[in-house]
Amino acid sequence: MTTKEYKYHIYAKGECLYHNLSEKQFNKTWETLKGMVGLMKTDYELGDLSFEKVNGDIPWQFEDHSC
Repeated sequence: MTTKEYKYHIYAKGECLYHNLSEKQFNKTWETLKGMVGLMKTDYELGDLSFEKVNGDIPWQFEDHSC
């Protein structure tokens, strides 16, 4: 049985902050970012954070090189 591997990309206001994170890295980073935005005075609100889950088996190519 093969388990699919996924990668995650995290964005704030549409700008890529982190890309190609493993699920473990994503979970830790996502929770940290949500805590920081909620506790600290920043230019970001929780609604500004988003993520994308992509199939890690398929090579990922960015047209926008901001990631």
